[in-house]
Amino acid sequence: MSETLIPTRSTAARPLYEHVAERLRGGILSHQLAPGSWIDEQRLCGEYGISRTPLREALKVLATEGLITMKPRRGAYVTEMSARDVTDVYHLLSLLESDAAGDVARRASAEQLEELGRLHAELETAVDDRERFFRLNEAFHMRILDIADNRWRTQIVVDLRKVMKLNRHHSLFREGRLADSLAEHRAVMDALRARDAAAAEALTREHFRNGLAAATQRAPTLP
Repeated sequence: MSETLIPTRSTAARPLYEHVAERLRGGILSHQLAPGSWIDEQRLCGEYGISRTPLREALKVLATEGLITMKPRRGAYVTEMSARDVTDVYHLLSLLESDAAGDVARRASAEQLEELGRLHAELETAVDDRERFFRLNEAFHMRILDIADNRWRTQIVVDLRKVMKLNRHHSLFREGRLADSLAEHRAVMDALRARDAAAAEALTREHFRNGLAAATQRAPTLP
């Protein structure tokens, strides 16, 4: 994260703090900036070749997204997820995304369901490639939200999913969870194709319950 932030001609119209926020966000979500780590403003200003004003504006943006926690007299820290935080985020995602799945079952066009089917088919081929599976898994979930077409719900989910990526014990890291998650997606897809809104909602809630159980499961300790 040592490149100077110099906007190109094509992006110069954006305020500098937005470039800074984008760069910091990428570092946080990739865990280059680890959860719980202190944001060294002086070092980052030197690395980015900027003053503290755009950096602090960027930190405010990331704080509203939940990625940064501001601590009085101590500065800014990358948000660290507690067990309660993880439970709360999964609970909200379960409510919002199950609601969206029901809307899709009721209202999606045949073409939109075919598109979801193609995304799911790609997911089926990615079970042995964790990074690709993560990417396609999120694309599948977000496409359901896009088709359900409630921008307020979608915005809340986007922010919650950013925060969820801070969790060091992501549910899909657990052995066997990728295959289980895929089977759950398969069941949701079947319910969507059948236009069974109640089943789509219930299966999506179950999917998040199982994800939460995997994300909060403690690794066995050695004797």
